[in-house]
Amino acid sequence: MLLTGFEPFAGDTVNPSGDAVRVVADRWTGSERLVADVLPVTFEGAIARMAALLDEHRPDVVVATGLAGGRHAVTPERVAVNLADAWLPDNAGARPQDAPVVEGGPAAYFATLPVKAIRAAIGGADIPAAVSHTAGTFVCNATMYAALHATAGTSVRAGFVHVPWAAETAPEGMPSLPFDEIVDALMIAVRVCLDVEVDATGPGGSVS
Repeated sequence: MLLTGFEPFAGDTVNPSGDAVRVVADRWTGSERLVADVLPVTFEGAIARMAALLDEHRPDVVVATGLAGGRHAVTPERVAVNLADAWLPDNAGARPQDAPVVEGGPAAYFATLPVKAIRAAIGGADIPAAVSHTAGTFVCNATMYAALHATAGTSVRAGFVHVPWAAETAPEGMPSLPFDEIVDALMIAVRVCLDVEVDATGPGGSVS
């Protein structure tokens, strides 16, 4: 089991995704081996690091996570698109526009994680959760796409979960959740991904 988060970016000093995956790893008591890693917020670096982790650890399940500032809920992502269109420079100063994540790759990949089951389980723990249909066009989407591209046609299941700001460190006025709830949500997501082979049914779409 591979679980990743990200370092801070855009001038911030914290990133709840990177902080949370470290805590999940520290608290993990499952029989399955869980490897946690914090990726750089750079297009080139995140994709390369994900590839190296996949090659080194050969996980059965990959759950990448990242910060979606402005969201009110924990959101498993349903689709990654082959598009890098940065709204600000990454941490290496790169700002690709209208570029593919993988040259010649498919237009998009659907997550191979049970996204509806993840949403239902997190919501069942009274933590706000929703299925998302856009991972954006920044490094989070690129990482999700790269993981799905690398694992396409294999038995490895992969996907992405966005988290909101942690209440303890959120910029003023931004939606947030208590940090412990973010950790709990990721712990639940990991457990669901390891235990659930067939996704839940029921509505998971949205108007926009």
